[in-house]
Amino acid sequence: MAGPDAKPCYLITDGRGGPVSRLADTVEGVQLDMAAQLLAHADDMLPNAPGGEVRFLAGCLTEALRDVLRVAESRRRQAAAPGGEREPLP
Repeated sequence: MAGPDAKPCYLITDGRGGPVSRLADTVEGVQLDMAAQLLAHADDMLPNAPGGEVRFLAGCLTEALRDVLRVAESRRRQAAAPGGEREPLP
C-alpha cells in the first residue's frame, strides 16, 4: 500500500496475527500470485505479441513487480525488527 505522496506504508504488529495482519498477509499472497500468473502469461505471449499488447503487458508487469518489491521490503523490515519473526505466506 502507499500513503500520501505515493510513499510506502507498512503494517507494524505485535506478532500475534490479528485481523489486520491476516488481511495484509492475504493481500500480499494475492499480489504474489497475480505476479506469478502475469509472468506465466508473458512467457506464453511475448514471442508473437503485437507492439500494443507488449506495451500493455510491460505496464502490468511493472505494476506487479512494484507490488512484489513492496511485499519483499515489508517482509525484510519485519524480519529486521526485534522479535519480528513473521509466519510465511501460505
